[in-house]
Amino acid sequence: MALPEGPSTTRRPARASLLEAAARLFYSDGVAATGIDSITAAAGVAKKSLYNNFASKADLVAAYLAARHEEWLALYRERVAAAAPPQDRVLAVFDAYIDHANFAYEHGFRGCGLLNAAAELPAGAPGRQAVREHKEEVEGLLLAHVAELLPGRDGMAAGVARHLAFLLEGSMARAGLEGEDRCLHEARAIAARMLEAL
Repeated sequence: MALPEGPSTTRRPARASLLEAAARLFYSDGVAATGIDSITAAAGVAKKSLYNNFASKADLVAAYLAARHEEWLALYRERVAAAAPPQDRVLAVFDAYIDHANFAYEHGFRGCGLLNAAAELPAGAPGRQAVREHKEEVEGLLLAHVAELLPGRDGMAAGVARHLAFLLEGSMARAGLEGEDRCLHEARAIAARMLEAL
């Protein structure tokens, strides 16, 4: 989010301004379509500042992916801290995705920013691996919470967590196409019914 400029507001460091501008543009326009000149103009810094803070555009993309991951984790931590029973902790993962979908995006909600970026990167690119690791971490969080519901039934817990991860990602893809969070709420309701049946 941009900070208001005023007499008492100090100028943000170039790195933070560049990362914020890149995040906004990468999400709204795509990684490939966003050039360095667009990022530096949006950040209000010289091109030299970009290369003083990031070795390359690929380095900036990596920083964007890491920041997006941490942004989601912060939402999840807030949700899970308020969730008491294990079922609610599972659903906290869905709630964090819903929260992320409801950010005030400049040009509307377009789905998972990590998957959008990964779709543009070539096979084997470090960014694709970073996105995969994020998705695996989300599935691991689901597994940890499901395992609390199914003590001593590790195989079943892993299967349920995988199912929930696929439900979550599929609903996020559809929500991105529709530009709103309805599918995510539907997925959360499906997940709640699944958990009740365990």
